[in-house]
Amino acid sequence: MANLEKGSKKLLNAWAFYDWANSVYPLTISSAIFPIFYEKLFTGRDHYIHVFGTSLKNSALISFVTAAAFLAVAFFSPLLSGIADYVGNKKNFMRFFCYLGALSCMGLYWFDLDNIYVGLLFYFLGLIGFWGSLVFYNSYLPDIAYPEQQDKISAKGYSLGYLGSVILLVINLAMVMKPELFGITGAPLEAALKAMKYSFISVGVWWIVFSQYTYHYLPKGNRNAGKVTRAVLFNGFRELRKVWGLLNQNVPLKRYLSSFFVYSMAVQTVMLIATYFGSQEIKWENADQSTIGLIICILVIQLVAVLGAVLTSRASARFGNIPVLMAINAFWLLLCIGAYFITTPMAFYGMAGLVGLVMGGIQALSRSTYSKLLPETTDTASFFSFYDVSEKIGIVIGMLVYGIIDQITGSPRFAIVFLALFFLVGLLLLRRVPRKKLA
Repeated sequence: MANLEKGSKKLLNAWAFYDWANSVYPLTISSAIFPIFYEKLFTGRDHYIHVFGTSLKNSALISFVTAAAFLAVAFFSPLLSGIADYVGNKKNFMRFFCYLGALSCMGLYWFDLDNIYVGLLFYFLGLIGFWGSLVFYNSYLPDIAYPEQQDKISAKGYSLGYLGSVILLVINLAMVMKPELFGITGAPLEAALKAMKYSFISVGVWWIVFSQYTYHYLPKGNRNAGKVTRAVLFNGFRELRKVWGLLNQNVPLKRYLSSFFVYSMAVQTVMLIATYFGSQEIKWENADQSTIGLIICILVIQLVAVLGAVLTSRASARFGNIPVLMAINAFWLLLCIGAYFITTPMAFYGMAGLVGLVMGGIQALSRSTYSKLLPETTDTASFFSFYDVSEKIGIVIGMLVYGIIDQITGSPRFAIVFLALFFLVGLLLLRRVPRKKLA
């Protein structure tokens, strides 16, 4: 069909609707159902498995695989960005990574300890597919929306993503808790595991089916349909190197990025391992309470995070970005220390609410603070590419640190406390950021 005009309502809505399609991945696979499924595979046995020629704790293993996936994403993102800025049919690239991620989610149906390598490969490729598709999805924004439309339509995408992911998670929760209503039979644990496997398939189907609306209306890409040369391929890396050189000319931005790099390691790591921590360290009464409780905690975090972002925005308007970020880092530090002592479900619920409050706040404020510190330039894409790569490298380091400590000590409690050091260092580095530009 003919391309819709830039800024048209139908085109903007089609772009935003991809959030509805793909946001089921980070909620169901990264945060909720898969971590619970993975832990239940070890029911009745210890948490160690012989893999890659050594014995690894299950949560440490998944941390290392996650770190490897994010390292791959951090490397490929600049390559993909360079292509996305040049080729004339980036929709095909976006669709490829979308299908890679969705089909990998379906592949998790065959995840079990006897096929651990195949299962880990699907988990790895799912993460690659999700983040790879986002590179092209985000690059469409300036193509389909005028500057004055971008904030609003981006926020709409976030809202659609939250709504869609929660709807599917609630359906998946019903499948897990009442599998007989969905025709799933077997012993309680067997039926629950089977229901979780079906939920992985539902994520893949949801992602593919609802993305079709986006693909139907999105244009193929920009008009530059020339051959992708070596120069084009590595253009993203050249842009990152250019930004790195410009940082020496912008002391506030350089100091802020240093602090962001450190504390974001801890923030993202906590988000990725929270369910594993709750499953292993909280004294649930039974398996059903564990499953329901962990998913409720994820939903609490999602809900409260929205409120946290609003409250943080208001606080930054009154007190300034840097002071509020310092306060949030201090609060995160206390949460990590407090997590060492919690053992009961009620305490874990309370911790989930507090985490959600500062999780939404620190993510929203970190990006807006970075935006305010950027120099006068039309090349904001390169600066945000640098920001995104920094965040992903931070996740790699954070997950490796968590996995190593978890493997050595046998308990994620010590790893969580160690993450408090990242927030302390981040807080101290924030003190060095000049605040005049943010006034």
